[in-house]
Amino acid sequence: MAVQPGPDPVAVVTGANRGIGREVARQLADRGHHVVLGSRDLAKGERAAARIDPGGTRVTAMRLDVADAASVAALAERVTRELGRVDVVVNNAAILYDTWARARSADLDEVRRALETNLFGAWQVTQALLPLLERSPHPRVVMVSSKGGSLAGMTGGTPAYSVSKAALNALTRLLAGELRSHRVLVNAVCPGWVATDMGGGGGRPVPEGAAGVVWAATLPDDGPTGGFFRDGKPVPW
Repeated sequence: MAVQPGPDPVAVVTGANRGIGREVARQLADRGHHVVLGSRDLAKGERAAARIDPGGTRVTAMRLDVADAASVAALAERVTRELGRVDVVVNNAAILYDTWARARSADLDEVRRALETNLFGAWQVTQALLPLLERSPHPRVVMVSSKGGSLAGMTGGTPAYSVSKAALNALTRLLAGELRSHRVLVNAVCPGWVATDMGGGGGRPVPEGAAGVVWAATLPDDGPTGGFFRDGKPVPW
């Protein structure tokens, strides 16, 4: 079913059929955004969208595999054609929290796989949607990162995940500097240890972790850019 274009701001959230991504989509929809809920598995995305928005007026599921250039291009083309705008991009999709691995013996094929989604996926989604973002009156890009990507705190472990998130933080800084003149605010957010399928039990409630992402997605025009935050407060790089 075609999306009905309207005056509301449009937010694209990747990896949004579950966990933090789904909750970010819900909170943004509650704040008046039309949310494009990106999911590798469209059926799962449609179920998540229906759970958030039973009437189907505020959340639209679209198939999106951020590691597949053709999938990213197809989503960007559909959003351009049917909605004609993007105001917020939340790069949430991530894989491979490799607690079993160590850098000294890591399977480098696993590391490459993590980079394809966690870094290059966010990179190509942002590039694909940038023409629409640059036309927005209040453009925002949020990289859902992790304290595991903080160089200040690294001591070992989860090498694929940590290296990919550190690289995502570097990309955040580069894009923020380049897009400052276009009024695009680009920030990285650590949602903390959240009780999701990836994070496991014992973490903070999902709505609390998602709230920091939504904070960065809805910053005022004079808000920060090129920063790394948790709950709206700076985190060491």
